[in-house]
Amino acid sequence: MKLFKWITKDTNINFLGAEKLTYGISIVAFVLSILVISFKGFNYGIDFAGGILMEIKSENQIDLEELRSKLNSVDVGEINLQTIGDTGTEVMIRAEADNLDERGQMAAVNNIKQILGEGIDYRKVELVGPQVGDELKIAGAVASVIAMLAIAAYIWVRFEWQFAFGALIGLFHDIIITLGLLSAFGMDFSLTTIAAILTLAGYSVNDTVVTYDRIRENLRKFTRMPQRELLNKSINDIFSRTLLTGFTTLLAAIALFIFGGDTLRSFSFTIVFGVLVGTYSSIYVSTVILIWFDLRKTIEEQKNVNPFGNID
Repeated sequence: MKLFKWITKDTNINFLGAEKLTYGISIVAFVLSILVISFKGFNYGIDFAGGILMEIKSENQIDLEELRSKLNSVDVGEINLQTIGDTGTEVMIRAEADNLDERGQMAAVNNIKQILGEGIDYRKVELVGPQVGDELKIAGAVASVIAMLAIAAYIWVRFEWQFAFGALIGLFHDIIITLGLLSAFGMDFSLTTIAAILTLAGYSVNDTVVTYDRIRENLRKFTRMPQRELLNKSINDIFSRTLLTGFTTLLAAIALFIFGGDTLRSFSFTIVFGVLVGTYSSIYVSTVILIWFDLRKTIEEQKNVNPFGNID
């Protein structure tokens, strides 16, 4: 297509010319994300908050106010009702039930079914106790931290420690800002969201590794080129690949966000904004931060220790 033909051409954009501006944008976005997470917190899904989750479908349209008044007789704490789709016949019922054990939650589900009566199709019924929810929170946080450290260790072995430092800062930047967006927009935070965050981490690091590989290749190829110019050239060399990969991934994620339904809304939201943030950070965080280091000196020292260089 002629519209995208320019993307495949060699570019000569001065990415590092906006270095100070992007530092400011990243710092402000990072701080705002921390503040939003600290003061607003997350809209924890049933996986983490515990409680009862039911998705039902009726033969007729459901009046939410009438249904809410009927369910108030069930002692399950606060009850949230949300329509699914546009037909008005599908509803998600979410009850806190944080003061009930498993047997109490089952009794509450049976009471809700009796209130709803006949002609109801139960698409989903989930029960999670508050203790299990807390354990899942810890497990999700541990999994995310281990993934970040494992990625940094891989890049350290694959390249040099300066590259691992840049990748880790970029990864931390992406995850915190994405978490801030999830908190700001009140998206459900569940195990599915954790899966999306880990997917985002893999995507972001893959983009960063491609850039780093081109930087190291150019360091050996252009021995007299100033480092700032070399970094800029390396970004331009793979810019078309970065743009096309991000664009195609974004199209799939947007389609999932629009047509995937409420169940996948949080997952697709995380992927959409994660791709945008990850593409930005692979250039303006993970790569720009390498300006702080003398990469040629590091590579020469590495060769002196191991004449074959790092194992690719």
